[in-house]
Amino acid sequence: MFNFTFPNPNPFHMKKLFLITALAGIMASCNQPAKQQTAVVITDSTKTEINVVDKGNVAFGQYFIDKTMRLDFNHSGTSREEHFAIDRIVSDGAWPGSKFVLIDKLELGPYFFKVIDNATKTVLFSRGFASIFGEWQSIPEADKTWGSFNESIRFPWPLKPVTVILGKRDPQTNKFKTIWTADVDPASREVNPADLPHANVVDVIQENGPASEKVDIVILGDGYTKAEMGKFRNDAKKLSAFMMDQEPYISRKKDINIRTVETPSEVSGVCKPHPGVFKRSALGVQYGAFDSERYALTFDNKTVRNVASQVPYDFMIILVNERTYGGGGIYNLYTTVSVDNKYAEYIMVHEFGHHMGGLADEYYTSSVSYEAQDIKLEPWEPNVTALLDKNNFKWKDLVTPGTPLPTPWNKEPFDKFGYEVQKQRDSLRHAKVPEEVMEALFMRQYRQEDEYFSKEKYKESVGAFEGADYTQKGLFRSQLDCIMFTRHIHFCKVCQRSLINVMEQYTAKGPGK
Repeated sequence: MFNFTFPNPNPFHMKKLFLITALAGIMASCNQPAKQQTAVVITDSTKTEINVVDKGNVAFGQYFIDKTMRLDFNHSGTSREEHFAIDRIVSDGAWPGSKFVLIDKLELGPYFFKVIDNATKTVLFSRGFASIFGEWQSIPEADKTWGSFNESIRFPWPLKPVTVILGKRDPQTNKFKTIWTADVDPASREVNPADLPHANVVDVIQENGPASEKVDIVILGDGYTKAEMGKFRNDAKKLSAFMMDQEPYISRKKDINIRTVETPSEVSGVCKPHPGVFKRSALGVQYGAFDSERYALTFDNKTVRNVASQVPYDFMIILVNERTYGGGGIYNLYTTVSVDNKYAEYIMVHEFGHHMGGLADEYYTSSVSYEAQDIKLEPWEPNVTALLDKNNFKWKDLVTPGTPLPTPWNKEPFDKFGYEVQKQRDSLRHAKVPEEVMEALFMRQYRQEDEYFSKEKYKESVGAFEGADYTQKGLFRSQLDCIMFTRHIHFCKVCQRSLINVMEQYTAKGPGK
Protein backbone atom coordinates (compact mmCIF):
# COMPACT_ATOMS: atom_id res chain seq x y z
CA MET A 1 0.00 0.00 0.00
CA PHE A 2 1.40 3.35 -1.02
CA ASN A 3 0.83 6.68 0.64
CA PHE A 4 1.58 9.85 -1.26
CA THR A 5 0.61 13.39 -2.09
CA PHE A 6 -1.23 14.19 -5.29
CA PRO A 7 -2.13 17.63 -6.65
CA ASN A 8 -5.82 18.29 -6.46
CA PRO A 9 -7.56 18.79 -9.82
CA ASN A 10 -10.35 21.24 -10.42
CA PRO A 11 -12.54 21.27 -7.32
CA PHE A 12 -15.34 18.76 -7.55
CA HIS A 13 -18.79 20.21 -7.94
CA MET A 14 -20.92 19.64 -4.88
CA LYS A 15 -24.18 18.10 -6.04
CA LYS A 16 -26.57 20.22 -4.05
CA LEU A 17 -29.91 21.20 -5.39
CA PHE A 18 -30.44 23.28 -2.31
CA LEU A 19 -27.42 25.58 -2.57
CA ILE A 20 -27.90 29.29 -3.21
CA THR A 21 -28.85 29.40 -6.86
CA ALA A 22 -31.11 32.00 -8.29
CA LEU A 23 -32.13 29.74 -11.09
CA ALA A 24 -33.42 26.91 -8.95
CA GLY A 25 -34.04 29.31 -6.08
CA ILE A 26 -32.41 26.96 -3.65
CA MET A 27 -28.97 27.74 -2.25
CA ALA A 28 -25.61 28.73 -3.65
CA SER A 29 -23.16 26.20 -4.94
CA CYS A 30 -19.88 25.83 -3.12
CA ASN A 31 -18.21 25.33 -6.47
CA GLN A 32 -15.28 27.71 -6.73
CA PRO A 33 -13.10 28.71 -9.68
CA ALA A 34 -10.27 26.24 -10.22
CA LYS A 35 -7.25 27.00 -8.08
CA GLN A 36 -3.77 27.08 -9.50
CA GLN A 37 -2.16 24.31 -7.50
CA THR A 38 1.13 22.52 -7.56
CA ALA A 39 2.39 19.79 -5.30
CA VAL A 40 5.21 17.30 -5.24
CA VAL A 41 4.46 13.60 -5.13
CA ILE A 42 6.36 12.47 -2.07
CA THR A 43 6.30 8.80 -3.04
CA ASP A 44 7.71 7.80 -6.41
CA SER A 45 4.62 7.61 -8.61
CA THR A 46 6.25 5.01 -10.85
CA LYS A 47 5.73 2.51 -8.05
CA THR A 48 1.97 2.81 -8.48
CA GLU A 49 1.85 2.65 -12.28
CA ILE A 50 1.00 -0.87 -13.38
CA ASN A 51 0.74 -2.01 -16.97
CA VAL A 52 -2.59 -3.80 -17.07
CA VAL A 53 -4.13 -6.16 -19.59
CA ASP A 54 -7.67 -5.21 -20.58
CA LYS A 55 -9.50 -8.16 -22.14
CA GLY A 56 -12.92 -6.66 -21.61
CA ASN A 57 -15.47 -8.48 -19.46
CA VAL A 58 -14.02 -11.70 -18.05
CA ALA A 59 -15.84 -14.89 -17.05
CA PHE A 60 -17.25 -14.17 -13.58
CA GLY A 61 -16.91 -17.71 -12.23
CA GLN A 62 -13.28 -17.95 -13.29
CA TYR A 63 -12.21 -15.09 -11.03
CA PHE A 64 -14.97 -14.43 -8.48
CA ILE A 65 -17.49 -16.06 -6.18
CA ASP A 66 -21.04 -14.76 -5.64
CA LYS A 67 -20.13 -12.51 -2.74
CA THR A 68 -19.27 -8.83 -2.25
CA MET A 69 -15.91 -7.63 -0.95
CA ARG A 70 -15.99 -4.24 0.74
CA LEU A 71 -12.73 -2.41 1.16
CA ASP A 72 -13.09 0.38 3.73
CA PHE A 73 -10.35 2.99 3.71
CA ASN A 74 -9.55 6.33 5.30
CA HIS A 75 -9.22 9.12 2.76
CA SER A 76 -7.34 12.08 4.21
CA GLY A 77 -5.61 15.25 3.11
CA THR A 78 -6.04 18.90 2.24
CA SER A 79 -6.99 20.83 -0.88
CA ARG A 80 -3.53 20.06 -2.26
CA GLU A 81 -2.93 16.46 -1.31
CA GLU A 82 -4.63 13.22 -0.40
CA HIS A 83 -3.62 10.03 1.38
CA PHE A 84 -5.14 6.57 1.72
CA ALA A 85 -4.97 3.85 4.35
CA ILE A 86 -6.91 0.60 4.44
CA ASP A 87 -9.27 0.41 7.40
CA ARG A 88 -10.66 -3.10 6.94
CA ILE A 89 -11.82 -5.58 4.30
CA VAL A 90 -15.08 -7.41 4.97
CA SER A 91 -17.90 -9.34 3.35
CA ASP A 92 -20.79 -7.13 2.28
CA GLY A 93 -23.30 -9.84 1.42
CA ALA A 94 -24.13 -11.48 -1.89
CA TRP A 95 -22.87 -9.82 -5.08
CA PRO A 96 -25.74 -7.63 -6.38
CA GLY A 97 -24.26 -6.46 -9.68
CA SER A 98 -24.10 -7.90 -13.16
CA LYS A 99 -21.99 -11.01 -13.64
CA PHE A 100 -21.51 -10.15 -17.30
CA VAL A 101 -20.75 -6.42 -17.39
CA LEU A 102 -17.81 -6.11 -15.02
CA ILE A 103 -15.85 -3.37 -16.79
CA ASP A 104 -17.22 0.15 -16.50
CA LYS A 105 -17.02 1.64 -19.99
CA LEU A 106 -18.87 4.81 -19.00
CA GLU A 107 -15.92 6.02 -16.88
CA LEU A 108 -17.95 8.65 -15.04
CA GLY A 109 -16.88 10.30 -11.79
CA PRO A 110 -13.78 12.08 -10.51
CA TYR A 111 -12.38 8.76 -9.21
CA PHE A 112 -12.12 5.36 -10.88
CA PHE A 113 -10.89 2.05 -9.52
CA LYS A 114 -9.80 -1.17 -11.18
CA VAL A 115 -9.38 -4.62 -9.68
CA ILE A 116 -6.66 -6.61 -11.46
CA ASP A 117 -5.48 -10.17 -11.15
CA ASN A 118 -2.11 -10.18 -9.38
CA ALA A 119 -0.57 -12.89 -11.52
CA THR A 120 -1.66 -11.84 -15.02
CA LYS A 121 -2.42 -8.12 -14.46
CA THR A 122 -5.74 -8.67 -16.22
CA VAL A 123 -8.44 -6.11 -15.40
CA LEU A 124 -11.27 -8.01 -13.72
CA PHE A 125 -13.58 -5.23 -12.55
CA SER A 126 -13.82 -1.42 -12.63
CA ARG A 127 -16.14 1.37 -11.46
CA GLY A 128 -16.20 5.17 -11.37
CA PHE A 129 -17.35 7.07 -8.30
CA ALA A 130 -17.35 10.37 -6.43
CA SER A 131 -16.60 10.85 -2.74
CA ILE A 132 -17.25 13.08 0.24
CA PHE A 133 -13.52 13.76 0.53
CA GLY A 134 -13.46 14.95 -3.08
CA GLU A 135 -16.22 17.45 -2.32
CA TRP A 136 -14.57 18.55 0.92
CA GLN A 137 -11.39 19.40 -1.02
CA SER A 138 -13.28 22.16 -2.84
CA ILE A 139 -14.22 24.19 0.24
CA PRO A 140 -12.05 26.90 1.86
CA GLU A 141 -11.53 24.82 5.01
CA ALA A 142 -9.45 22.34 2.99
CA ASP A 143 -6.91 25.09 2.28
CA LYS A 144 -6.26 25.50 5.99
CA THR A 145 -6.58 22.13 7.66
CA TRP A 146 -6.68 18.37 7.14
CA GLY A 147 -9.83 16.36 6.67
CA SER A 148 -10.35 12.62 6.93
CA PHE A 149 -13.32 10.55 5.78
CA ASN A 150 -14.05 6.85 5.83
CA GLU A 151 -15.01 5.56 2.40
CA SER A 152 -15.65 2.21 0.69
CA ILE A 153 -15.31 0.52 -2.65
CA ARG A 154 -17.21 -2.69 -3.39
CA PHE A 155 -16.46 -5.41 -5.93
CA PRO A 156 -17.03 -9.16 -6.40
CA TRP A 157 -15.13 -11.40 -3.98
CA PRO A 158 -11.98 -12.58 -5.80
CA LEU A 159 -10.83 -16.19 -5.77
CA LYS A 160 -7.17 -15.22 -5.88
CA PRO A 161 -5.00 -12.24 -4.81
CA VAL A 162 -5.78 -9.00 -6.62
CA THR A 163 -4.49 -5.45 -6.75
CA VAL A 164 -6.82 -2.48 -6.44
CA ILE A 165 -5.73 0.51 -8.52
CA LEU A 166 -7.34 3.84 -7.68
CA GLY A 167 -7.23 6.64 -10.23
CA LYS A 168 -8.21 10.30 -10.18
CA ARG A 169 -8.82 12.67 -13.04
CA ASP A 170 -5.75 14.65 -14.02
CA PRO A 171 -6.56 18.40 -14.04
CA GLN A 172 -4.64 18.92 -17.26
CA THR A 173 -5.99 16.03 -19.33
CA ASN A 174 -9.17 14.87 -17.57
CA LYS A 175 -7.78 11.34 -17.84
CA PHE A 176 -7.50 9.05 -14.82
CA LYS A 177 -4.07 8.90 -13.23
CA THR A 178 -3.13 6.29 -10.64
CA ILE A 179 -2.88 7.75 -7.14
CA TRP A 180 -3.03 4.65 -4.93
CA THR A 181 -2.68 0.89 -5.14
CA ALA A 182 -3.42 -1.82 -2.59
CA ASP A 183 -2.82 -5.56 -2.72
CA VAL A 184 -5.66 -7.74 -1.44
CA ASP A 185 -5.34 -11.44 -0.67
CA PRO A 186 -8.78 -12.97 0.03
CA ALA A 187 -7.07 -15.72 2.06
CA SER A 188 -5.35 -13.26 4.39
CA ARG A 189 -6.21 -13.24 8.10
CA GLU A 190 -6.86 -9.51 7.72
CA VAL A 191 -9.72 -10.16 5.29
CA ASN A 192 -12.95 -11.09 7.06
CA PRO A 193 -15.25 -13.32 4.93
CA ALA A 194 -17.99 -13.59 7.57
CA ASP A 195 -21.35 -12.06 6.72
CA LEU A 196 -22.69 -9.58 9.25
CA PRO A 197 -25.67 -10.93 11.24
CA HIS A 198 -28.72 -8.72 10.72
CA ALA A 199 -31.87 -8.16 12.73
CA ASN A 200 -33.32 -5.14 10.90
CA VAL A 201 -36.77 -5.42 9.37
CA VAL A 202 -36.73 -5.61 5.56
CA ASP A 203 -39.61 -4.75 3.25
CA VAL A 204 -39.79 -5.33 -0.50
CA ILE A 205 -41.43 -2.50 -2.44
CA GLN A 206 -40.91 -4.07 -5.84
CA GLU A 207 -38.96 -7.14 -6.94
CA ASN A 208 -38.68 -8.05 -10.61
CA GLY A 209 -35.99 -10.69 -10.71
CA PRO A 210 -32.51 -11.73 -9.54
CA ALA A 211 -30.30 -8.96 -8.18
CA SER A 212 -27.56 -9.84 -10.68
CA GLU A 213 -29.92 -8.96 -13.56
CA LYS A 214 -31.62 -5.89 -12.08
CA VAL A 215 -30.87 -2.43 -10.74
CA ASP A 216 -31.15 -2.87 -6.97
CA ILE A 217 -32.07 0.13 -4.83
CA VAL A 218 -32.03 0.06 -1.04
CA ILE A 219 -33.93 2.70 0.94
CA LEU A 220 -32.86 3.47 4.51
CA GLY A 221 -34.40 5.96 6.90
CA ASP A 222 -32.83 8.28 9.45
CA GLY A 223 -34.53 10.23 12.22
CA TYR A 224 -37.48 7.83 12.41
CA THR A 225 -38.25 6.38 15.84
CA LYS A 226 -39.53 2.84 16.29
CA ALA A 227 -43.04 4.26 16.57
CA GLU A 228 -42.52 6.01 13.22
CA MET A 229 -41.58 2.92 11.21
CA GLY A 230 -45.02 2.93 9.61
CA LYS A 231 -44.36 6.47 8.42
CA PHE A 232 -40.97 5.38 7.05
CA ARG A 233 -42.55 2.56 5.06
CA ASN A 234 -45.21 4.89 3.68
CA ASP A 235 -42.64 7.57 2.80
CA ALA A 236 -40.47 5.01 1.02
CA LYS A 237 -43.40 3.64 -1.00
CA LYS A 238 -44.74 7.08 -1.89
CA LEU A 239 -41.44 8.61 -3.01
CA SER A 240 -40.17 5.53 -4.83
CA ALA A 241 -43.52 5.19 -6.64
CA PHE A 242 -43.31 8.81 -7.74
CA MET A 243 -39.78 8.34 -9.07
CA MET A 244 -40.75 5.15 -10.88
CA ASP A 245 -43.47 7.10 -12.68
CA GLN A 246 -40.86 9.37 -14.32
CA GLU A 247 -38.90 8.63 -17.46
CA PRO A 248 -36.62 6.82 -17.96
CA TYR A 249 -37.56 4.75 -14.89
CA ILE A 250 -41.16 4.10 -15.90
CA SER A 251 -40.01 2.46 -19.15
CA ARG A 252 -37.48 0.34 -17.25
CA LYS A 253 -39.58 -0.41 -14.19
CA LYS A 254 -39.28 -4.17 -14.66
CA ASP A 255 -35.50 -3.82 -14.50
CA ILE A 256 -35.56 -2.32 -10.99
CA ASN A 257 -35.82 -3.88 -7.53
CA ILE A 258 -36.50 -1.69 -4.48
CA ARG A 259 -36.14 -2.81 -0.86
CA THR A 260 -36.17 -1.00 2.46
CA VAL A 261 -34.24 -1.67 5.66
CA GLU A 262 -35.65 -0.20 8.87
CA THR A 263 -33.19 1.66 11.09
CA PRO A 264 -35.11 3.14 14.04
CA SER A 265 -33.57 6.04 15.96
CA GLU A 266 -34.02 6.92 19.61
CA VAL A 267 -35.04 10.45 18.63
CA SER A 268 -37.25 11.82 15.86
CA GLY A 269 -35.47 14.00 13.29
CA VAL A 270 -31.79 14.58 12.66
CA CYS A 271 -29.06 17.04 13.58
CA LYS A 272 -29.40 20.61 12.20
CA PRO A 273 -26.44 22.63 13.50
CA HIS A 274 -27.23 25.98 11.83
CA PRO A 275 -30.47 26.58 13.77
CA GLY A 276 -28.94 24.95 16.86
CA VAL A 277 -30.85 21.66 16.75
CA PHE A 278 -28.49 18.89 17.84
CA LYS A 279 -29.43 15.21 17.73
CA ARG A 280 -27.74 11.84 17.26
CA SER A 281 -29.71 9.61 14.93
CA ALA A 282 -29.15 6.01 13.89
CA LEU A 283 -27.33 6.76 10.63
CA GLY A 284 -25.80 10.08 11.63
CA VAL A 285 -27.35 12.21 8.88
CA GLN A 286 -26.94 15.90 9.56
CA TYR A 287 -27.75 19.13 7.76
CA GLY A 288 -25.04 21.76 7.33
CA ALA A 289 -22.46 19.51 5.69
CA PHE A 290 -19.44 21.60 4.70
CA ASP A 291 -21.24 24.56 6.32
CA SER A 292 -23.98 24.52 3.66
CA GLU A 293 -27.20 24.76 5.66
CA ARG A 294 -29.37 22.52 3.44
CA TYR A 295 -26.75 19.94 2.50
CA ALA A 296 -27.69 16.74 4.37
CA LEU A 297 -25.04 14.00 4.54
CA THR A 298 -23.88 11.27 6.88
CA PHE A 299 -20.19 10.76 7.53
CA ASP A 300 -20.79 7.46 9.34
CA ASN A 301 -19.87 5.36 6.32
CA LYS A 302 -19.41 2.00 8.01
CA THR A 303 -22.72 2.15 9.89
CA VAL A 304 -24.62 2.93 6.71
CA ARG A 305 -22.79 0.25 4.72
CA ASN A 306 -23.37 -2.38 7.40
CA VAL A 307 -27.09 -1.70 7.51
CA ALA A 308 -27.46 -1.62 3.73
CA SER A 309 -25.62 -4.92 3.35
CA GLN A 310 -28.65 -6.76 4.68
CA VAL A 311 -30.08 -6.66 1.14
CA PRO A 312 -28.45 -6.64 -2.31
CA TYR A 313 -28.01 -3.07 -3.50
CA ASP A 314 -26.38 -1.08 -6.28
CA PHE A 315 -27.76 2.32 -5.25
CA MET A 316 -28.82 3.76 -1.89
CA ILE A 317 -31.40 6.31 -0.80
CA ILE A 318 -31.56 7.66 2.76
CA LEU A 319 -34.88 9.24 3.69
CA VAL A 320 -34.51 12.00 6.28
CA ASN A 321 -37.46 12.43 8.61
CA GLU A 322 -37.52 16.24 8.46
CA ARG A 323 -39.61 19.09 7.07
CA THR A 324 -36.59 21.31 6.49
CA TYR A 325 -35.71 21.48 2.79
CA GLY A 326 -32.52 19.55 2.07
CA GLY A 327 -30.81 16.54 0.64
CA GLY A 328 -27.84 15.52 -1.46
CA GLY A 329 -26.67 13.11 -4.11
CA ILE A 330 -23.15 11.81 -4.73
CA TYR A 331 -22.29 9.59 -7.67
CA ASN A 332 -22.18 5.93 -6.64
CA LEU A 333 -22.38 6.80 -2.92
CA TYR A 334 -25.94 7.66 -1.81
CA THR A 335 -28.90 10.03 -2.07
CA THR A 336 -30.49 11.88 0.86
CA VAL A 337 -34.01 13.34 0.81
CA SER A 338 -35.96 15.38 3.37
CA VAL A 339 -39.32 13.64 3.21
CA ASP A 340 -41.81 16.13 4.70
CA ASN A 341 -40.89 19.11 2.56
CA LYS A 342 -43.29 20.25 -0.16
CA TYR A 343 -40.58 19.50 -2.72
CA ALA A 344 -39.57 16.04 -1.49
CA GLU A 345 -40.56 14.39 -4.77
CA TYR A 346 -38.40 16.81 -6.73
CA ILE A 347 -35.47 16.32 -4.35
CA MET A 348 -35.79 12.54 -4.68
CA VAL A 349 -35.68 12.51 -8.48
CA HIS A 350 -33.09 15.26 -8.86
CA GLU A 351 -30.64 13.93 -6.31
CA PHE A 352 -30.96 10.35 -7.49
CA GLY A 353 -29.95 11.65 -10.91
CA HIS A 354 -26.63 12.70 -9.39
CA HIS A 355 -26.24 9.44 -7.51
CA MET A 356 -27.11 6.97 -10.26
CA GLY A 357 -26.20 8.84 -13.44
CA GLY A 358 -23.37 11.13 -12.40
CA LEU A 359 -25.49 14.01 -13.76
CA ALA A 360 -24.30 17.57 -13.25
CA ASP A 361 -26.47 20.32 -11.88
CA GLU A 362 -27.50 22.40 -14.87
CA TYR A 363 -28.43 25.48 -12.88
CA TYR A 364 -26.09 28.36 -12.09
CA THR A 365 -26.12 31.38 -9.84
CA SER A 366 -27.18 34.52 -11.66
CA SER A 367 -25.38 37.77 -10.95
CA VAL A 368 -25.45 41.37 -12.14
CA SER A 369 -22.30 40.86 -14.20
CA TYR A 370 -20.27 37.78 -14.91
CA GLU A 371 -17.02 37.12 -16.74
CA ALA A 372 -16.82 34.02 -18.89
CA GLN A 373 -14.37 31.40 -17.67
CA ASP A 374 -11.67 30.11 -19.96
CA ILE A 375 -12.84 26.50 -20.15
CA LYS A 376 -10.40 24.24 -21.96
CA LEU A 377 -11.50 20.79 -20.83
CA GLU A 378 -14.76 18.98 -21.43
CA PRO A 379 -16.59 18.22 -18.15
CA TRP A 380 -16.86 14.50 -17.36
CA GLU A 381 -20.57 14.71 -16.54
CA PRO A 382 -22.70 13.42 -19.45
CA ASN A 383 -25.27 16.23 -19.47
CA VAL A 384 -23.07 19.34 -19.78
CA THR A 385 -20.55 20.37 -22.41
CA ALA A 386 -18.01 23.11 -23.07
CA LEU A 387 -18.94 22.82 -26.76
CA LEU A 388 -15.27 22.90 -27.75
CA ASP A 389 -16.14 21.21 -31.05
CA LYS A 390 -19.63 21.80 -32.46
CA ASN A 391 -19.26 18.91 -34.85
CA ASN A 392 -18.24 16.37 -32.25
CA PHE A 393 -19.68 16.59 -28.75
CA LYS A 394 -21.51 14.30 -26.33
CA TRP A 395 -25.06 14.51 -27.64
CA LYS A 396 -24.44 15.63 -31.22
CA ASP A 397 -26.49 12.62 -32.42
CA LEU A 398 -29.52 13.86 -30.46
CA VAL A 399 -29.52 17.46 -31.71
CA THR A 400 -32.83 18.42 -33.33
CA PRO A 401 -32.30 19.09 -37.05
CA GLY A 402 -32.13 22.79 -37.82
CA THR A 403 -31.24 23.80 -34.26
CA PRO A 404 -28.38 26.35 -34.14
CA LEU A 405 -25.36 25.70 -31.90
CA PRO A 406 -25.10 27.41 -29.46
CA THR A 407 -28.88 27.55 -29.20
CA PRO A 408 -30.36 31.01 -28.58
CA TRP A 409 -32.74 31.57 -25.68
CA ASN A 410 -33.88 34.59 -23.68
CA LYS A 411 -31.14 34.15 -21.15
CA GLU A 412 -30.72 37.78 -20.06
CA PRO A 413 -34.27 38.36 -18.73
CA PHE A 414 -34.31 34.86 -17.23
CA ASP A 415 -31.07 35.56 -15.36
CA LYS A 416 -32.31 38.93 -14.17
CA PHE A 417 -35.43 37.30 -12.77
CA GLY A 418 -33.31 34.62 -11.13
CA TYR A 419 -31.13 37.23 -9.49
CA GLU A 420 -34.17 38.91 -7.96
CA VAL A 421 -35.43 35.57 -6.62
CA GLN A 422 -32.01 34.94 -5.11
CA LYS A 423 -32.11 38.25 -3.25
CA GLN A 424 -35.57 37.45 -1.89
CA ARG A 425 -34.47 34.00 -0.86
CA ASP A 426 -31.43 35.35 0.98
CA SER A 427 -33.57 37.92 2.79
CA LEU A 428 -36.13 35.32 3.86
CA ARG A 429 -33.47 32.89 5.04
CA HIS A 430 -31.81 35.64 7.08
CA ALA A 431 -35.19 36.39 8.67
CA LYS A 432 -35.58 32.65 9.52
CA VAL A 433 -39.09 32.52 8.14
CA PRO A 434 -41.19 29.33 8.37
CA GLU A 435 -40.61 26.70 5.69
CA GLU A 436 -43.97 27.36 4.02
CA VAL A 437 -42.91 30.95 3.25
CA MET A 438 -39.90 29.69 1.31
CA GLU A 439 -42.07 27.11 -0.42
CA ALA A 440 -44.42 29.87 -1.58
CA LEU A 441 -41.46 31.77 -3.07
CA PHE A 442 -40.35 28.65 -4.92
CA MET A 443 -43.86 28.17 -6.31
CA ARG A 444 -43.96 31.76 -7.63
CA GLN A 445 -40.59 31.14 -9.25
CA TYR A 446 -41.86 27.90 -10.79
CA ARG A 447 -44.84 29.65 -12.39
CA GLN A 448 -42.73 32.51 -13.71
CA GLU A 449 -40.28 30.06 -15.25
CA ASP A 450 -43.21 28.37 -17.01
CA GLU A 451 -44.15 31.72 -18.50
CA TYR A 452 -40.60 32.37 -19.72
CA PHE A 453 -40.25 28.91 -21.26
CA SER A 454 -43.61 29.08 -23.06
CA LYS A 455 -42.27 31.86 -25.30
CA GLU A 456 -39.07 30.10 -26.35
CA LYS A 457 -38.64 29.08 -29.99
CA TYR A 458 -36.48 26.06 -29.19
CA LYS A 459 -38.25 24.97 -26.01
CA GLU A 460 -38.67 21.37 -27.24
CA SER A 461 -35.39 21.12 -29.16
CA VAL A 462 -32.14 19.39 -28.26
CA GLY A 463 -29.28 21.80 -28.81
CA ALA A 464 -26.70 23.57 -26.66
CA PHE A 465 -28.16 26.17 -24.28
CA GLU A 466 -25.61 28.33 -22.47
CA GLY A 467 -25.62 28.20 -18.68
CA ALA A 468 -24.95 24.96 -16.79
CA ASP A 469 -22.96 23.30 -14.00
CA TYR A 470 -22.88 26.43 -11.79
CA THR A 471 -21.42 28.39 -14.71
CA GLN A 472 -23.34 31.24 -16.33
CA LYS A 473 -21.17 31.40 -19.44
CA GLY A 474 -19.04 28.86 -21.27
CA LEU A 475 -20.87 25.65 -20.34
CA PHE A 476 -23.99 24.34 -22.04
CA ARG A 477 -26.93 22.05 -21.31
CA SER A 478 -28.79 20.05 -23.95
CA GLN A 479 -32.34 21.40 -23.59
CA LEU A 480 -34.03 24.53 -22.37
CA ASP A 481 -35.38 22.79 -19.28
CA CYS A 482 -34.69 19.66 -17.24
CA ILE A 483 -35.06 18.62 -13.61
CA MET A 484 -31.32 19.18 -13.30
CA PHE A 485 -31.98 22.86 -14.24
CA THR A 486 -35.26 23.79 -12.51
CA ARG A 487 -37.87 22.09 -10.34
CA HIS A 488 -39.88 20.95 -13.35
CA ILE A 489 -39.95 17.20 -12.87
CA HIS A 490 -38.78 15.72 -16.13
CA PHE A 491 -35.39 14.67 -17.41
CA CYS A 492 -34.16 16.01 -20.74
CA LYS A 493 -33.38 13.48 -23.46
CA VAL A 494 -29.65 13.51 -22.73
CA CYS A 495 -30.15 12.86 -19.02
CA GLN A 496 -32.60 10.06 -19.80
CA ARG A 497 -30.09 8.39 -22.11
CA SER A 498 -27.34 8.77 -19.51
CA LEU A 499 -29.45 7.06 -16.85
CA ILE A 500 -30.37 4.26 -19.24
CA ASN A 501 -26.67 3.71 -20.03
CA VAL A 502 -26.00 3.19 -16.32
CA MET A 503 -28.98 0.87 -15.89
CA GLU A 504 -27.81 -1.29 -18.76
CA GLN A 505 -24.53 -1.94 -16.97
CA TYR A 506 -26.46 -3.57 -14.13
CA THR A 507 -29.15 -5.41 -16.08
CA ALA A 508 -27.07 -7.21 -18.71
CA LYS A 509 -27.93 -10.88 -19.05
CA GLY A 510 -25.75 -13.71 -20.29
CA PRO A 511 -25.77 -15.26 -23.76
CA GLY A 512 -29.09 -16.80 -24.73
CA LYS A 513 -31.11 -14.96 -22.07
